[in-house]
Amino acid sequence: MTSATAVENKGIAQLTAAMMLSGTLGVFVVESGASPFNVVFFRVLFGALALGGYALARGYFRGHGFTPRTLGLAALGGVFIVFNWVLLFQSYESTSISVATVVYHTQPFSVVLLGALLFRERLTAAKVGWIGLAFAGLVLVSGVSPADFANGGSYLTGIGQALLAALLYGLSTLVTKRITGVRPHLIALVQVLVGIPLLLPFADFGAMRGTGADWGWLIGLGVVHTGLMYVLMYAAYAKLPTAKIAVLAFTYPAVAMVMDWAVYGHHIGLVQALGVPLIVTAGLKVTLPRTAGTAGTSLAGRITRVVRIPRTPVAAPAPRTAAHAPEAACRPATPVASEA
Repeated sequence: MTSATAVENKGIAQLTAAMMLSGTLGVFVVESGASPFNVVFFRVLFGALALGGYALARGYFRGHGFTPRTLGLAALGGVFIVFNWVLLFQSYESTSISVATVVYHTQPFSVVLLGALLFRERLTAAKVGWIGLAFAGLVLVSGVSPADFANGGSYLTGIGQALLAALLYGLSTLVTKRITGVRPHLIALVQVLVGIPLLLPFADFGAMRGTGADWGWLIGLGVVHTGLMYVLMYAAYAKLPTAKIAVLAFTYPAVAMVMDWAVYGHHIGLVQALGVPLIVTAGLKVTLPRTAGTAGTSLAGRITRVVRIPRTPVAAPAPRTAAHAPEAACRPATPVASEA
């Protein structure tokens, strides 16, 4: 086995592990028993401690590369990311982890549409066609029926929350992709730090009395799903081509659906299942470069061509210090198109 193959295989293992962890996110949220605002508050709190400790241990604060402009952009991206999490977790309550996750996985289309609307980025007829196909898949997956309109619309509200979460994720991506010369771990750290004062007025600490063992789920959301997961993803990005990142990203919704079935007995129906391959196919067509093997553009979580960031060669190891691998240091801090 060549060294390049070994490095790529390690990247595949790291990204697969990160996406599998991401797929368990919904279970941690539900099992914590806390409200969405409380869940996100403690996620960013414990996540900041985990990411800050990792960055400190690796010496990333030396020569951090932030300027007032890029720090402001990172903070703005954090506002979008934090409320994106709140809406996604709220949608779990109104729909299910499976449905909310698949609907949320329309993030790449939000990036493309927002890029065209806000920054006049080119939107080809082919992309419009694939977005239309994804919308058809979304209609099938949502499983909305006339009864949902007659029963107070809570299920419809949940679908809308997941879509709005994907929209906020797209806004964060478009903001974050304009940050260069800063390690993604530090951008992510700024984003979760912003969430602490931002969510403080909405957190209900009185409701946390007697939480007991459920604190373990909240700590896990910060340490595992924000700290460890991000570290694994950023390490993998430096080793993998865009095509493999895009395909592996779909491990997240697959695992989430399995977990929802295994733990809660929830599963999507046959007609709903028909929409999943439509969204997956359209997502890959929109996010992948036209020609396989060309220098890809890995996006903050979205490996979309809209994000023009040079890819680190496959054989390159994960960056060790802020003084090395400038191309890796400019990668955005929002994970793959599937990250929640």
